[in-house]
Amino acid sequence: MKKMKVINKNVRKAILIIVLGCSFSACKSITIAEKKVNIKAPQKFQNSDDSLNSANLNWKLFFHDVDLISLIDSALVNNQELNSVSQELQIARNEVQARKGEYLPFVGFGTNADVEKVGRYTSKGSSEATTEIKPGKATPEPLPNFNLGFHASWEIDIWHKLRNAKKSAYSKYLGSVEARKFLVTNLVAEISNSYYELLALDNQLRIVEQNVEIQNNALKIVKLEKEATRVTELAVKKFEAEVFYTKSLQFEIKQKIIETENRINFLLGRFPQKVNRNSENFSNYVPDTVFLGLPSHLLENRADIKQAEIFLQASSLDIKVAKAQFLPSVKLNAGLGLQAFNPVFLLKAPESLLYSLAGDLVSPLINRNAIKTAYFNANSKQIQAVYSYEKTILNAFIEVTNQMFNIQNLNESYKLKEQQVQALNQSIEISTNLFKSAKADYMEVLLTQRDALESKFDLIETKMLQMHAEVNLYRALGGGWK
Repeated sequence: MKKMKVINKNVRKAILIIVLGCSFSACKSITIAEKKVNIKAPQKFQNSDDSLNSANLNWKLFFHDVDLISLIDSALVNNQELNSVSQELQIARNEVQARKGEYLPFVGFGTNADVEKVGRYTSKGSSEATTEIKPGKATPEPLPNFNLGFHASWEIDIWHKLRNAKKSAYSKYLGSVEARKFLVTNLVAEISNSYYELLALDNQLRIVEQNVEIQNNALKIVKLEKEATRVTELAVKKFEAEVFYTKSLQFEIKQKIIETENRINFLLGRFPQKVNRNSENFSNYVPDTVFLGLPSHLLENRADIKQAEIFLQASSLDIKVAKAQFLPSVKLNAGLGLQAFNPVFLLKAPESLLYSLAGDLVSPLINRNAIKTAYFNANSKQIQAVYSYEKTILNAFIEVTNQMFNIQNLNESYKLKEQQVQALNQSIEISTNLFKSAKADYMEVLLTQRDALESKFDLIETKMLQMHAEVNLYRALGGGWK
């Protein structure tokens, strides 16, 4: 008998060694190499040696218009998308807590009561029939059962599977934090661009109104010329048509103003209403100098880059978690309580005392397709995360470079358009005087007026694009969320 126990003990050891050996060898046989990041950022931005970085400025210091600052402040409180993302942060934070709890012991308290009647001619029924609670008294039938006690279970995290899952969840939470920062950056830029577009539309409307007055004066001159038989009715009708065309532009611009105001209202989470602004000095706005800093600053300030980097770290942890599924898991289960067929006997210890302790060692051996699939998917997602990280960095540098040159080119374009407007303003007066002295026909006057109007529109639009470029460069550098 003793020899049999030794044999059984050796058999159990052999089985344990086989299980562990198969698990480790199987895990080793499907090991996959993780992809490494293969991108090197330039040492400095093209044509720039800035050490200062405008992205480090709080947006309240970057913008100077008090009305714009007030709008952004309101949006950061009331924007629905931003508030929705804040709830996503809370969900991610809760997931971290859930993952943390998985590698701690689970302890519970419970009570239950039941009644059981077993067949007389069964092993349990026959044994109960012969059991005497008191001399001459058999086991009660049916037999009640009352239970009161604690139960606990704990998976020992030998391979750090549960801890890595918790770290991955925490990394994803940090990624969600960066995602919210990136949303704030874009929200600040979108409101600013819409605000500057609104100021530009106000100025275009003012130019149209001024142009209508100029054209009405020209129409009066043409009518006088017709009375003097110097021009025909055709010239009068042409001038009238030009006045009607210019007046119609007012309503097109007014509609654009309404739509732009409501775009801002939507971002602020409020119903349609007038947007406070002062557009009188828009033409005199001079965009501030935006300092690029060093490329390393970009990696620190761009929230989307930080998010991609964090998700890359999380994907590496997910591979470790998936890989640990191939290895044996050790679980402990324990219980401590009181049990009796009559509640009166529950307090009669140690007779009613119940306790248990069990340990499980489980390792997958056959049909591990689901585990393999999870492992391969984790590896593919890690490769995706690498490409996403590289793409995000590349996109960030391209955005900064584009806006840097955009500012330079718009500055030169604005100077030339200013000269164009000055020349055409002078040409209106010249063409009108020539028309009065019959040295130019009415078509020259009309074309000059239309060209002057279009050039003024272009000048205002270029000013707007200058302001947009300043904002977009600030956003591309990662500014706006601080």
